[in-house]
Order: sequence, then C-alpha cells, then structure tokens
Amino acid sequence: MTKKTFYSLIAILIVFGIYGYEFFLNQEEVLDIVNKGKEVKNNTNAYFLPTSTTNQIIHHEGYSLSYSEPHEQAEWVAYELKKAHVSNSHFKRPYFEIDKGVETGSAHWRNYKNSGYDRGHLCPAGDRKYSQKAHDETFLTSNISPQEHQFNSGIWNKLEQKVRYWAGKYDGVFVVTGGVLKGHMKTIGEEAVSVPNQFYKVLIDNNSGKTKMIAFLIPHKASEGPLYEFVVSVDAIEALTGIDFFPQLDDTLETQLEASSSYKGWSF
Repeated sequence: MTKKTFYSLIAILIVFGIYGYEFFLNQEEVLDIVNKGKEVKNNTNAYFLPTSTTNQIIHHEGYSLSYSEPHEQAEWVAYELKKAHVSNSHFKRPYFEIDKGVETGSAHWRNYKNSGYDRGHLCPAGDRKYSQKAHDETFLTSNISPQEHQFNSGIWNKLEQKVRYWAGKYDGVFVVTGGVLKGHMKTIGEEAVSVPNQFYKVLIDNNSGKTKMIAFLIPHKASEGPLYEFVVSVDAIEALTGIDFFPQLDDTLETQLEASSSYKGWSF
C-alpha cells in the first residue's frame, strides 16, 4: 500500500466517522423530541383530554393530539381556548413542517400540493395568536386535514369564529376537534392521507358556572345552514369515532351531558 493510498483510506474513515457521529446525534435529537412530546405541558389541560384509539398522543405547548398513522393525520386535537388567548395579533404565516414529535412520522405537506384540498387546520392558527411560538406550532402537519376550500373557508370557519366568541363569553372553553376517520374515504398524495367525509368539534365549558357541553358534526361540503342544525350529542360522535371524550368527568355527569343534543345555554 502506497503512502497516498494509506492517507486516502484514513481520510475516508474520518469522513465516515463524522457522518456516523452526526447520524447518531440526529437520532438522539429525534428521540429527545419524541419523548418531550409525550410530556403534558403546563398549559395543557390534561383533565379533559380524550382517550386515544392509536396510543400515540403528542403534547405541544398549545395543544395535544392523537395521531393516526393509517390516516396520516390526527384523530383528535385538543386544547383550551381561554378568553386571554383570543387576540388580534398578526403573525407572518410560516411554512408547514413535519411534526418531529410523531414517532411514526407525520405526513409531508407535499401530499396536499395540487390535490384540490386545503391544508385545513384542526387547532386554528387564529386560536393561538397569543404568542408567535403558539401560532407557528399550528403549522405542523400533524395539525392539518384535507378540507374542501368552500368548507374550510365557509361553515368550518364560521364554527371556529363562534368558538372564539364562546371563549370570550364563558371565560374559556375546552375544544376537541378532528375528522371522522371511519368508512370509505378518498386519499391524497403519496402517503395516502385520508379525506374525512365529516368533521366534528366538541366543546366543554367548565368555567362559567354549571358545566355544559356542545358537539357539532358537519358533512365535509359547503353549507349555508345555521350552526345549530349541526348540533348532535357527544354520544353520537363517540359512536362514530370510538373515542371517549371526557373520561375523567364524574360518570353520572358525563352520561347526562354526553347524551344531550340540546344547545340550550349556548348563545348563538
């Protein structure tokens, strides 16, 4: 072996060693992010978190979610919207990013490109305007679901605005939302992201006096109908999704509230 060949081999080994060390560090970083995602954050009201049918719950600073790998989106996103969270702040819209806290890997935003569907937020950016970090966190791909534009900008947006109104009126509400990931669904992109046929939103008010709930189940299409037409019982959404929404509540209270499809007490 010539001296030149020897030094070349040494150089190659050094390069491989550096890349191997960087790969190890990257893997450690990913593992650290995943583990941190399993920790309940200080401002996440864990008491009202639903059950997970996927056993993959990730806690971000401003919301928690249960990720469904087969459908490449969250089966639910849950967060508390306090009166103080409702803000008119304007932050620059960031790029969508993969959620590194999802151990199985969240879908890439490119699945939505030229699909004909919006990247529909589940926890809206408009609900997390109290800080730049909380706002930007809503642009993780684990927090989006394919939505028709007329639905996303229409009836769904109308409901999101109503939730903000209630957050102000009732000094905060706890929100659980997602697509119904059951039955035959279209898919988009290389990762086959499911397109829900229905979306739901479940709210509980535990701040303004007597505890009350309201639930909405909306077909995934444009609608001009009033919001109260889409009110259903929480039991109905549990039957559709297999999710138990408020398991920590007293059983008697939970049974009573979840069986009701009344919107009495909620100001429309």
